[in-house]
Amino acid sequence: MHIAQNGLRPYVESWNPGAVTEDDVLSPAPVAALSALLDQPEPVAEAGDPLPPLWHWLYFLRWPAQQDLGDDGHPRDGHFLPPIPQRQRMFAGGRCEIAAPLRVGEPAERISSVNTVATKQGTTGELLFVTVRSEYLQHGTTCVVEEQDIVYRSGRGAGQHPTDLDTATAPRSDEAWQLPLRPDPSLLFRFSAVTANAHRIHYDAPYAQGEEGYPGLVVHGPLLVLTMLELVRRNAPDRSVRSVSYRLRRPAFTGERLLATGAPTDRNAAALRIATHRERRHATAEVTFA
Repeated sequence: MHIAQNGLRPYVESWNPGAVTEDDVLSPAPVAALSALLDQPEPVAEAGDPLPPLWHWLYFLRWPAQQDLGDDGHPRDGHFLPPIPQRQRMFAGGRCEIAAPLRVGEPAERISSVNTVATKQGTTGELLFVTVRSEYLQHGTTCVVEEQDIVYRSGRGAGQHPTDLDTATAPRSDEAWQLPLRPDPSLLFRFSAVTANAHRIHYDAPYAQGEEGYPGLVVHGPLLVLTMLELVRRNAPDRSVRSVSYRLRRPAFTGERLLATGAPTDRNAAALRIATHRERRHATAEVTFA
């Protein structure tokens, strides 16, 4: 692991968590739950069907004891959580290579390890970047390899968020693929449940506003990514996704009118994004096809 030379280094220079291997059966139930959340009339995949790209986020979930959660609802400790004081966590993005889709209802194995650790100086202070690499296997064959980039800071930074939310104005786009989304508290609550996410910024508005300084409940980053990928699943259902690269840039909030848009950039790729009227790129993604 490479660690840059600055203030957070003493906390992580000897931190070297080993790889973790986990098993899951990829039950059809989480697929049915997310399908309903996305207003699909039927589950998008049944037992034996290929799992849509990144829907493996519904599996290998961790449920720590209630006493092991911090005041923000996030686990206080974890194998891949760096030992820095007053740790604050942000999901920044990632990459995923799909050699073959995972199959619903079949046993799967995940092998995860820390790939890189680096500290950088940001505009709001020092940040720690941790990349976790996970391999997903079925029947002894590696099907999916994903890297997730997680950003940590020590203490809370000064956020640059709108003070008032415009819940009436909708973004506009002339791109070929479009999917509107207007997340409300029930949608965020259901997504938190299906992904075992207890962070209070997604369901506790007084906490999100009073303690974290947000203007409202924060839409999950993974929900933004999965919404972008719905553009591909619905508009290019016969294309097999070989790789996905995604980045989370600005938070979005409940009540705002979101629009996922995208279009093919050439025969084998597509570019996707999430917009509101105030921001063109809350999240972006690039997809390549097999």
